[in-house]
Order: sequence, then structure tokens, then C-alpha cells
Amino acid sequence: MDTSCATVAARTCDRIEAGDGEIQAFVSEPGRRDRLGRAARAADERWGDVDGRPPLYGVMVGVKDIVHVEGVPTRAGSDVPAEVFAGAEASLVGRLREAGALVAGKTVTAEFAVTAPGPTRNPRQLDHTPGGSSSGSAAAVAAGMVPLAVGTQTIGSMIRPAAYCGVVGFKPTHGRIPSDGVIPNAPTFDTVGLFAPDVATLAPAAAVLCDGWRPSGEGGAAAAGRRPVLGVPLGPYLDRADAEARSSFEERAGHLAAAGFTIRRVPFPDDFERVVAEQRVINRYELARTHAVWFPRHGERYREQTVEAIREGQRMSDDAYAAALRARAGFRERLVAAMDRDGIDLWITPAATGPAPYGLTSTGDSVMSLPWSYAGTPALALPAGRAANSLPLGVQCVARPGADERLLGWAPDVESVLVGTTAPV
Repeated sequence: MDTSCATVAARTCDRIEAGDGEIQAFVSEPGRRDRLGRAARAADERWGDVDGRPPLYGVMVGVKDIVHVEGVPTRAGSDVPAEVFAGAEASLVGRLREAGALVAGKTVTAEFAVTAPGPTRNPRQLDHTPGGSSSGSAAAVAAGMVPLAVGTQTIGSMIRPAAYCGVVGFKPTHGRIPSDGVIPNAPTFDTVGLFAPDVATLAPAAAVLCDGWRPSGEGGAAAAGRRPVLGVPLGPYLDRADAEARSSFEERAGHLAAAGFTIRRVPFPDDFERVVAEQRVINRYELARTHAVWFPRHGERYREQTVEAIREGQRMSDDAYAAALRARAGFRERLVAAMDRDGIDLWITPAATGPAPYGLTSTGDSVMSLPWSYAGTPALALPAGRAANSLPLGVQCVARPGADERLLGWAPDVESVLVGTTAPV
């Protein structure tokens, strides 16, 4: 079988042209086939020696349209002229290229990665949302157009779309993947991450993109073969999941226990509503400052949901913002202390409050990701079960800050149990 980059690129373009008119995961790019063909031929010439090929050779990647890619405009899902956002290619894209990957194209994002959805449909059921704001990236992987896609998460913009679309989504520790060349939403939370059909496809890309990556479990528990202790956070946070998602989650937790995992149920956090409120202050305050130059000049082109979010942030005081940052630091400390106290390696939770909602006017509820994004911890969404309407459900695994390698090192063991209890999507 011909596995040259040129051949894989042509097949990728065929799949996008055949299926994306319906799903709309990719931003339209009239010259895609020519651009990708040139890049593929250059890669084949550069790495003609099979033995010397890099880890992502020939992997076609979708890149969320808030990430600068040389030769492809960045629109951020908006009607603002692309030249307003022009900038140097993100270093994460350079890392992908040096590892042999090729950019298949820009994927659709909610406007400025906030809440106003793009046109993308859920490949599992077209009249349901794929989630947001990394909607196009999740849908492109779920539809089989590309095996890997880059997204970002501020609150739940990767974990939720992964769950809704039935793919794997990885949000690393905040700051672990460089964010230069990425249009910000709220820098305190914004985190670049990845989508893939399974952990085995995702892991090599994580190793390429994350700063200071160490082999999983090097000198640690994963290498020694110890299974992680899994913690279930009881209380008002977990109660946000709907009945169907909660029932499915408890069933999957039972399967994990039967497979030999230790599961501990721990009340946490005890101040969840405060966490929600403080997260919103930081998010909206920073969003308004991010758009302090663009919004006065181009605000008439912004969509209503984005305008409301920016106006809310403009009303927030410096003192409220500073207090929220202090509260966040305290929460992060309590999170780590709770894991230490109860011997928890990974929290497990529903990845979303339920299956993808009907309709395309909303991207769904991000609350199941909120405390972990607030703390900047690494999180992984794994497909796990199906709702009554056959849409995917997911389980979220959360590690302590900086433990990305252990999270992905332990993930295949968790994934194998969950896959064994989930009908094919």
C-alpha cells in the first residue's frame, strides 16, 4: 500500500471534499489540494529514507482557526477581516511540521473561541451540536477526515466536543503546549490540546507538542505497572450531570472497579458555586482585555453572544479580577492537597452533562470541565457508552498539574475497559 505523504494528502482531500459539505468541520479553502500536495511532495523528498522518518510522518492534521498557519488565513470564526489577525505561524504548528505532520486545513471554531457557534454539525447525528468552541476539530476526527486535530480549551472547549462526537480529547496542563500564534480568549485558562480517534494516535503528538515531555511513567507508577487510584468527586459538581450521563458514568465506574481499579468517592469541591463564579470573572475580564483594540474598531461585525461576553467583562473591576485570581490559586492548592490526602492519582467524571443537545444554536454546557480548567490540570476525554438516542457519552480523567505523562501513560488501560463496554460509534 502506498503510504507516501502525497498519496495520503490526496486521499485526505478526497474525504474532505466528499463529506465536509454536510458536516462543515473545515473552513473553506479553494486551494487546499494544491497547497497540501506541494507540502506532501516536499515531505516525501525530505524524508525519502523510511528508517529516518519522524514520528508524525504523513499524519494529516486539522488546526483550529484561531491558530496561525503560514499560507492559510486566520479568521477566528468571525466576520472581522483576516488581515486584522495576521501574525507569525504558531510554534506548535512548526513542531508538527518538523515531526512530519501536514496541515490539512483550518477547522471551524466558535467565534473567537467564545460561545457563538460555527456551522459545524455533529457527524454522529447532523441535527445535534458537535460542541464548542473546538467544534470543527472534533468533528473532523469523528468523521474520519483526519486522524489528528488541534483545538483549544478555555473552559470545556475540547473535553465536551470530544464527548459529544465520540473521540478522544486531551487538554494538557495549562501552558504545557506553547500558545504563541494563537488568538487568546482568556490567557489564564487558554490551553492548546489534541483530538484523535484513540489514545495510541494521540500520544505521539502530545510528546511532540508538550514542552519538556518525558516518557510516560519514567521513574513513576505508570512505568512500574501500577494501576492508578481513581477518585470520584461527590457533591454539587457531579450533580450537574443529567440522570442519563450520571447513570452511564456509574456503570462505567463499576466496570473499572470490576477490572481491578481502586475507586474512592471523595466529597469535592465544597465551594463549587464559588468556583463557577470566580472562573467567570477571570474569563470575562480577560476576554474584554483581549479584544480591547479589535472590538472598538470592528464591534459591529461581532455576533451577539460575543458582544454580551465582552460587555460583561468590561464591567468587571480590577479588584474583582485580582480577588478571583487569588481564589483560583487557593483552589488549585486544595485540589492537590485532596489528591494527596486520599491517595488519588486520577479523578474520573462524566466528560459532559449528557449527550450532544439537539440543535446548532448552542454548543452545550461546559460545566463538567470547569473546575479542572480553572485549576489548569490535564484532562482526557474517553468515549464511554451511548445515550438512549445513540449519541456518544464520555468519561473524563483528570490528573494533577504537570502529570500529563502519567495521565497518558495510564490512559490505555482505562480506555481498554471503557472500549470493551461501549458499542462502536
